[in-house]
Amino acid sequence: MHMLQSSDGYGFLALFVGVTAVASWIAPMLLGKVRRHRKNHLDAARERELYFQTMAEALPEIIWTADPDGADDYFNKKCFDYTGLTLEQMKGTGWTVIVHPDDLTMCAEKWKNALRTGDPYDVEYRLRAKDGSYRWFLGRANPIRNAEGEIIKWFGTCTDIENQKQNQQNLEDQILERTAQLADVNTRLQEEMLEKDFARKELDQQNERMMSELRERTQRATMLAKMGELLQSCISRDEVFAGALGFAPKIFPAAPGAIALLDASRSVAEVIGSWSDCQLPAAVFEPAACWALRTGHPHLVVAGDSTAPCTHAVGVKNTYLCIPILAQGETLGILHIQATEGAPHIESSDLSLKTTFAGQVGLSIANIRLREALRTQSVRDALTGLYNRRYLEEVLEREVRRAARAAQCLGILMIDLDHFKNFNDTYGHDAGDAVLRETAMFLSKGIRAEDFVCRFGGEEFVVILPTADMEASRARAERLRLKMRELTVMHLGKSLGMVTISVGVASFPQHGMSPKELMASADAALYEAKRGGRDQVAVASAKASEEVGIPDAAKSAAGWS
Repeated sequence: MHMLQSSDGYGFLALFVGVTAVASWIAPMLLGKVRRHRKNHLDAARERELYFQTMAEALPEIIWTADPDGADDYFNKKCFDYTGLTLEQMKGTGWTVIVHPDDLTMCAEKWKNALRTGDPYDVEYRLRAKDGSYRWFLGRANPIRNAEGEIIKWFGTCTDIENQKQNQQNLEDQILERTAQLADVNTRLQEEMLEKDFARKELDQQNERMMSELRERTQRATMLAKMGELLQSCISRDEVFAGALGFAPKIFPAAPGAIALLDASRSVAEVIGSWSDCQLPAAVFEPAACWALRTGHPHLVVAGDSTAPCTHAVGVKNTYLCIPILAQGETLGILHIQATEGAPHIESSDLSLKTTFAGQVGLSIANIRLREALRTQSVRDALTGLYNRRYLEEVLEREVRRAARAAQCLGILMIDLDHFKNFNDTYGHDAGDAVLRETAMFLSKGIRAEDFVCRFGGEEFVVILPTADMEASRARAERLRLKMRELTVMHLGKSLGMVTISVGVASFPQHGMSPKELMASADAALYEAKRGGRDQVAVASAKASEEVGIPDAAKSAAGWS
């Protein structure tokens, strides 16, 4: 039994030694195999990662991944090209800076819900490009789970759907438009059905209205024709305006209105009259304030329409119409017509009547202007534009009578250009004409509004100074003489040199009681100024009123030219 036990002990020992020897030989082999397996596993992981990145870069979408907690850890190059950001800027939750502020809250809430539930993530939002613009993207994310069902990764894409969004919006707009059209058609069909029920009654009413309007229009046309006849007989603008403003409420009884005319400089339009309590905020306004004056065509402004209102009618709430008043192709002013609460519309059928009214006013003004032009040609000097000698005699006769009735003074200045013949001889007659025109302009600007300046003949001018006594007349003459020395006359780009004048002064009643005596006294004084050396002012003496005039021989002897 003991021998058996000893034999068993030695056997176990031998077995242990054998196993240990085998283990020492197998262990290195197993360790090497484990290491090779681990290396192969890492190589395979790297290969899979490289394969994933290669595919991610090849796709047109933005590709990203995040860890199980939702922190982004990878983006493909498409993301950086679009956003201009780097991986470090995008990691974690850095991506939130490129989401449109209006979409960020919704986007973040959906992402948090996906992280909490593990459900796929699907949302539309706008992402900012590196140039600052935004485009619509469809963001999707799906969880990647291991064998135990645990989320080990999130894989996401961002697909550009800007074009789809635009197409969707266009489609929605088209659907909305089509729906509105269908609704409109349906409404019109319903209205047509209702209108048919009242068609006969409405037709009868229309016929009655048409007959009434026809009678009214006939009466207004007859009234307009009478106004035309009257205006053609007017001899002044005041008569034309009085006639037009008198007929206007009869021709347009339901439409208040007004007439505004441009002044002589065409820089301001002024309301000269109105009818039927027409309310215009601006009685004086610039031409640019009225579209009819700007375009030369009638301009209708419907109540509530702010497209192109006339600023001269700011505050007018009802519909109004502005029609230009034309004469010989020139705009003179406007006819302004307003609608009322009782008649809120200005019918297009009445436009021709209103245009004819404005045309009648314009034609009458044109006729008066033609008569005035003919009269102007008869009383104006063609070269200088000043009153001529014929008008001088007419005005002087009138002013002398007026001064005598009012017991007032009247001054006469007779002006002559010194050495005028030298200008013609040295520079030619065109230069002489230039001197005469500049002198005429100078004298016109240097007188009062109530004064008259005339070309007496040749290089002589006469200025009539109503209410001016002898001293005031002399002072005016001296001021003109001094200012004349400062006048520069240019001809063909060259200065003609200094121009001087000699002035003879006479005054009513000291130097004469009649135009003939006053002119003789002023002429005698001018002769004295010339004989005294020119470029000076001489006042007539008391005895000059007894002289009829200075003989031409005496003028020639004194070198008067």
